[in-house]
Formats: sequence, C-alpha cells, structure tokens
Amino acid sequence: GLGGARTARSAYRRCRQSDRLNPFPEENFVNHAIQDRPTTIRYRVLLFACCLSMITYLDRVCFGVAGPFIVESLALSDVGQLKEAFTAFALSYAIFEIPSGWIGDRWGVRLALTRIVLWWSLFTVLTGMVGMRLAGVTLGGATTLVAIRFLFGAGEAGAYPNIARALHEWFRPDQWAQVQGMVWMSGRIMGGLTPLVWMLLVAGIGGNEPILSWRSAFMLFGLIGVAWCIAFWMLFRDRPDQHAGVNDAEKRLIAGERSVEANQANHTDIPWGSILLRYDLWLLSVVYLLVNYGWYFNITYLPSYLKDRYGAEDNDLLAALYKGGPLWIGAIGCLLGGTLSDWLGQRLGDRWKARRWIACMALMVSGVSWLAAASAPSATFFFLYASASAFCTDLTLGATWATCQEMGRGSPGVATAVMNTIGALGAASAGWLTGWLIQQNDLPLDRLVSWSEMISWEGGYASAFFSYFLAYTLAAIGWCFLRPATK
Repeated sequence: GLGGARTARSAYRRCRQSDRLNPFPEENFVNHAIQDRPTTIRYRVLLFACCLSMITYLDRVCFGVAGPFIVESLALSDVGQLKEAFTAFALSYAIFEIPSGWIGDRWGVRLALTRIVLWWSLFTVLTGMVGMRLAGVTLGGATTLVAIRFLFGAGEAGAYPNIARALHEWFRPDQWAQVQGMVWMSGRIMGGLTPLVWMLLVAGIGGNEPILSWRSAFMLFGLIGVAWCIAFWMLFRDRPDQHAGVNDAEKRLIAGERSVEANQANHTDIPWGSILLRYDLWLLSVVYLLVNYGWYFNITYLPSYLKDRYGAEDNDLLAALYKGGPLWIGAIGCLLGGTLSDWLGQRLGDRWKARRWIACMALMVSGVSWLAAASAPSATFFFLYASASAFCTDLTLGATWATCQEMGRGSPGVATAVMNTIGALGAASAGWLTGWLIQQNDLPLDRLVSWSEMISWEGGYASAFFSYFLAYTLAAIGWCFLRPATK
C-alpha cells in the first residue's frame, strides 16, 4: 500500500543519488583495483643507488688508470710513488665513514648523500688540476695530490652506508642481499668500463687523437656527480611515507613482516653501545678488511702491472678490456651472489647458513686464484686468474652487507659504516704495502717465480699476490665463526 510506495520512492531517490556520485560503477571498480596495485617508486630508489655506485667507481678507478699520466705530469719515477696518494684516499675514507653514516641515520639519506657526492665531485675536478701550469704558476705537486686524495676520500666516505640505509627503508629484509648485490654489480660494471672509457676519451684508439686530456676527463667525471645530485634531491625521499607517489599498497609491500613502528621509525638517537659492543659486527668488519686488502689491487696497481709485465698499452682495446675485466666479471658475482644467497636461504630455511657456505667457499677460491696469477705466463692468463678471484670475492658482497644491515637493526647506516671503516683500513694497507713491495728488489717480470721467491717479501708483485692469498684464507676462516645475531 502507501508504505510500500514510500519505500519504493525512497529507494529510487537513493539509487539516483548513487548514480550521480558514481555514474560509472564499473570504472570505479577498475580504479579501485589500480589503487590496490603497488606503485614502483622503490625501483626508482634502487636505480638512484645503482647509478651512484657507478659514479663512485668511475671516480675511484679513473685515478688508477690515470696513474701513468700522473706520474709523467708530476715527473715521478714510477707508479709505486703514488702509494701515498692511494693510501691517503683509503685512510680518510676510513676515518670519515662512521660520521657520514651517522649523518644519514640521524638526519636522513637525502641530505647525507647530496653532501657526499657534491664534495667528492669537487675533489675529482681538483685532482685533474694538480701540476697544471696556470699563468706561469704550477698548481701543486705530489704533496698536493696526496692532500687532495685525502679530502676526496673524506668526501666519498659514507656513500655505501647511506645507500644501505636507503635500501633498508625501501625494501623488505628478504630482498636486502639481492638489492645490495645489484648496487655492487653496478659499481663493478662501471669500474670495469672505466679503462675502456679512458681509452676512448684520453688515450685514443689505434693512434687516433684523444678527445680529452686526462685533466679534462677528471673535470667531466666531476660534473657527472653534480648532475646526479640535482636529480636525486628533486626525486628522492628518505622513507616511503614521505613520498607522495607511493600508495598504501607499496607501503604495505615494503613493510612486509616488519611492524609499522619499525618501518616508519624516525631518525632518533643512535644506540651506540648496542652497536659497538657487538663482537659479531667486529668480526665481520675484520673479515671485510681482509677481503678489501686482497681486492684493492684491481683499482690501483693492476693497469700498471699489465703494462709493465705484459706490455699492455693504454691505447690497445684488448689491454683496456683486461684492465677492467676483473671488475666486469666481479659484477656478475655481485648480482649472482645476492640472488643466490637469498634463494639458498629460503631453501635451507636459514639465510645465515646460506651466506656462510657461499662466503667460505668463494673466498678460498679467491685466494688460490692469486697464487696462480703470480705465475701467469701471459696477460690473458693473468686476466683469467684475477677475474676468477674478483668473481668469487664479489659473490660475498651482497650477503656481507645484508648481514651487517641486520646487525645494525634500526641504525643500518652506522653499523655498515663501522664495517666499511675497518674495511677501508684494509684498502689503505694494500695501497701502501703493495706499493712498498713494488719498490723493493723486484723479481724480473719476464719469467715465472718460485714459491720461495713468492713468499720472500722482497719479490715485489709476487709477494703481494701471496699476501692476498693469506688474506682471503683468513677471511674464509672468519666467516666460519659468524653466527646469527641474537640481540
């Protein structure tokens, strides 16, 4: 009757109102489904991290490749006299690593990384100006070069700890090893390409005129870092909840099993005591020192060694490939190691055991490869041995940095900075000791060496390679004693 009619009219008005608010209900359903699909801003963050890693290695490796040019420009006797400059970079890198990591944990990665890259880009440019004559005045010499490389290292310190902090905020823990592997892979690829880029820009191909002088190349590399800073400052944010382009679905995906409080924790006071009193963090740091000691040759003395022993000239394409080859092959190890570590950890149900197995086996092979490299009869064989060592070393990088992130809990920037500080001391030791050994009574480079000559510590390069074998062996043993974090 009358009540039914009123009910019908009321229902009709509600339907009309609903139609006005949602004239296309099927389209609203599609839009709702799209909103539930996670956005992909986290991959933009990973791209920034990978590009930064590439620029870092470009600016590091170019100094080693430019060694012969710098020696000639500064009227030095040999590349061994650059040992102070190599060591100054690694030493200052170690000294300023923890403060730079602390800045990222305390005030944010966006500010920390922008400061870091602008600083080191400036000193990359200044490196190319050392010894230049301007208006009849020479702009410094070998001592000035050492000071500039020290300040360069101070500026670059903290880059990878702050990258670790960014990945900590933007990816789930079960992805950390994989994304860390991708970051290190990017750096290694660029490090491997740097000798080729140097040949194209500076040395020339087949007798052709170079495009740039070695000084201009350093200036160009510095400008690349400035361009990265501008894009990074405009597009990056420290956490997903601060980025307007991240939807709720991506926030939930990133959070994973972490609590909302842990995932959205602001930059607060750093628990220095709980970090610095961890024996496992210090053990991992010593292991990383040993690994860096054995690896540092690839970006310092390797180009000069290939030239001195095998006649690998700067304008030879195959020689350029050999000089960067260990880093290229290492890049594959970085990607494969992180992925393999996460996959094996899921299969075993124990990611710590997976990381330990991979690291122990890989580091043992790395050490043995350097023993073989000492007696390599040709540049091709040396390239293969050095590349095998680099590949196995880099298999461990993703797992190493992911493990350190876990040890740092809510302060991964500081924890990874501690590890990288100790690791940089290994690089500093390698820069100095290898240079000192080169300047000793070096063995003739045109014949194979015996075991007794290799371990004599007066055999130049051969003794250095034997010390790398010892370092990798001790690093493998150290991994055996690492256990899961319990606090």
